[in-house]
Amino acid sequence: MDVFTAIRGRRSCRNFLPEPVSQDTIEKILEAAIWAPSPLNTQPWEFIVITNEEVKKKIFSEAERCRKWAIEKSGWKWLGSYQVDFVQSAPVIIVVIGDPKKTGVDMFQEEGGVGYQHACAAAIQNIHLAAHALGLSSIWFTFFDKKPMREILGIDPAKTPLALVCLGKADGDISRTPRKDVKEKTTYLR
Repeated sequence: MDVFTAIRGRRSCRNFLPEPVSQDTIEKILEAAIWAPSPLNTQPWEFIVITNEEVKKKIFSEAERCRKWAIEKSGWKWLGSYQVDFVQSAPVIIVVIGDPKKTGVDMFQEEGGVGYQHACAAAIQNIHLAAHALGLSSIWFTFFDKKPMREILGIDPAKTPLALVCLGKADGDISRTPRKDVKEKTTYLR
C-alpha cells in the first residue's frame, strides 16, 4: 500500500469485530513501531500487548471513571454520549510506554523533556499505518490517568503510559472525518 493512500485511508475505529489478531500480525505492527525516529536514537518506547479480557475490563473501568470525572469538571454535554466500550471489544490493545530518561538533548532545554513523547507519538503513528496496511482498524486512546494505568498494568513508576492503541477488524464502515485545508494550517517564512 502506498504511504499516502495509507495516511488518507486510515480512520479511527470505535466498533470492532471479535475476531482475534494473529501473533504474526501483531509483531509486524510492532516492528513498524520500532522504526519510528527518536532523539539520539534512544528508542524510548516499550509496548504491552493486551488480549486478556480481565485486563481490558480494568482499563474500561478506568476510562469510564475518567469520562465521568471529565463530564463533571468540563460541563461538556457531548461527553455524556461518548462511549468507551471499544476498549473492551477491541481484540488487541497495544499500550505505548515512554521512558522520560531517554528524551534526548532536550532534557537540558528550558521547556525540554518531551522528546521521548514525540518519539512515542511517531511509533504510535507507525502502529496505525501498519495496522491499516494489514487490513485492520485502530484508535489512539488517551482517556485515562497515568497513575491508575501504571497500577493496572504493572508499569514502572518512572515510565509513562502515553497511549493505548486499540486494534482489530472494523465492525462496519468507518465514516471519514473532515480535515482543514493545508493552506489554513501552514505559514511559510520565505
